[in-house]
Amino acid sequence: MLTLHVQPGAKRSEVAGLHGDALKIRLAAPPIEGRANEALLRFIADCFLVPLRDVELKQGAQSRHKRVEVRGSAVAPESLLG
Repeated sequence: MLTLHVQPGAKRSEVAGLHGDALKIRLAAPPIEGRANEALLRFIADCFLVPLRDVELKQGAQSRHKRVEVRGSAVAPESLLG
């Protein structure tokens, strides 16, 4: 389970380090009609080398603070920071 702090409306989608105990993600998608959540799940799937169906938003659909489950990835979350 990943704890994320998401900043929608950025210039590009990227991992931006840590925000407290959460992984900070900047997203190019705007926070309109769920577009940022869709972009977040696609971005996480790409980062963790899993299909989109293996990434699920568990908490925070209307918040910048989100919890996302990633199933079946061999990529460690810490590797995204470097």
